Amino acid sequence: MGDNFQTPSPAPAQAPKPQQKPTPQNATLLQAFEWYTPPDHAHFLRLSSQIPQLSQHGISSLWIPPSCRATSPQSNGYDIYDLYDLGEFDQKGSVATKWGTKAQLLELAQKGKEYGVGLYWDAVLNHRFGADHRERCKAAEVDANDRRVRVSGEYEIDAWVGFDFPGRGDQQSKLKYHWYHFSGVNFNADDPGKAGTIYQILGDQSQGWAKTPEDVDGEKGNYDYLMGCDVDYSHPEVVDDVLNWGRWLAKEVPIKGIRFDAVKHFSESFLKKFVKMLDGEFGEGWFLVGEFWKDSLQSMTDYLGRMDHKFSLFDAPLVYNFDEISTSVSADLRRVFDDTLVQKAPICATLVQNHDTQPLQALHVPITPWFLPLGYALILLREAGYPCVFYGDLYGLCTPTPDNPSPIRPTSGPVTIIPKILLARKLYAYGPQTDYFDYPTCIGWFRHGTWDRKDKCAVVMSNAAEGWKRMFVGVECAGQRWTDVLGWREEVVTIGKDGWAEFRCGGCSVSVWVWEGAKDRDEFETQFDFDIYATSTAE
Repeated sequence: MGDNFQTPSPAPAQAPKPQQKPTPQNATLLQAFEWYTPPDHAHFLRLSSQIPQLSQHGISSLWIPPSCRATSPQSNGYDIYDLYDLGEFDQKGSVATKWGTKAQLLELAQKGKEYGVGLYWDAVLNHRFGADHRERCKAAEVDANDRRVRVSGEYEIDAWVGFDFPGRGDQQSKLKYHWYHFSGVNFNADDPGKAGTIYQILGDQSQGWAKTPEDVDGEKGNYDYLMGCDVDYSHPEVVDDVLNWGRWLAKEVPIKGIRFDAVKHFSESFLKKFVKMLDGEFGEGWFLVGEFWKDSLQSMTDYLGRMDHKFSLFDAPLVYNFDEISTSVSADLRRVFDDTLVQKAPICATLVQNHDTQPLQALHVPITPWFLPLGYALILLREAGYPCVFYGDLYGLCTPTPDNPSPIRPTSGPVTIIPKILLARKLYAYGPQTDYFDYPTCIGWFRHGTWDRKDKCAVVMSNAAEGWKRMFVGVECAGQRWTDVLGWREEVVTIGKDGWAEFRCGGCSVSVWVWEGAKDRDEFETQFDFDIYATSTAE
């Protein structure tokens, strides 16, 4: 993988012997959108304007929103219509997608390249929406809770499954999608009163659902069908077309990685082909991560094994642990990583929140606001995991309210301490780690630095009253004065002759302690510009 992912190693009682291999800057990912980002077609412009300060704070990659053509100019892109239209053709009501035009996307990629910030694509490959015409095909209704069970006989339906892409024509791809390219739908024009019923498409050219558990998740008996027109990856024309799209995208847009949407719903065997194609034709080094949103560590580790560990997943169990701790009184912080993916697979994507767990979404996880700084310290300042910061926490959420159903500026947030935690990661979160997980409501850890990134940091957090931890810093640091770079503690801690010191944090808070003479501490005086919506909108 192409970024600097650190695998945990046993922390020594004293600082480790110097390593002569240069230590690269920590990699940090930003999910660069939230569900209610205003649909003004100006988001790529906004992100471009933010690249310099994001890079300054250690952001190395942006996970950009789904940027293929969706069913409307206001859509986030998960209701995908055309993979090959990135905001270039006049389709579904506009040339631009919700996020902007293809030209603006390429400008964002170029700006990122100038500052060393890569782009990760959000690939929606499971389904299609917005068909151009209906086609008649044979189907059978299935049980919504067990899709293996048919609850009707076979009969003919009138389904929206014909995709002609008239705005694009034959450019990039000549394939037009028909009923036999899909395995299921949820609408029959002959019987609109049954909208939402799941129909399994049948016929000589249809292979039915993908196999479970070897190809899709076994939830609901068989979780091949999720929504819309379910793409059938057993059809060779579909396989060739989507592999060709991957080749075309890699040449068209200079991306560094891909986030695959809804991976537990579509063919693992196809995804292996896709990954093999990328590695074989464009070289290894891509960061590939899947959305496998399930609070089951065993299911996630089994999936990674089947994908030959050439793939990463987002740590959903960790998010649920954060929720449980933040909503409980004096929960045991020492168990925050119990049964999490980062505990078993250190090179996974860690997060606190995302667009699916934010308020008003079906997967909303109600993490209490006071815990958010602790959560970000836990993903940003430790060895294991590849942390992903959520745009809605960094810039605020434009959550609709009864009085303001379509806000164009944030109605909540941001979490203003995040930029300082990002700087602490960029500058001081290096080297082996010693944990001080010895009290239920107060934990801490120490990062020892490396031979070329010598500055260290001590992190202390509490989910109850004010807390403290006595930590070993190193005898070479005796007499040094350390302060909290987050600015939440005003006292100065002097390291003892024996290399030990006591570090404190406030109640339900976190502090990050660093030597006053550490390199680049002046960067913490920089004021982060949270007002991303001040950028002019698209004309």
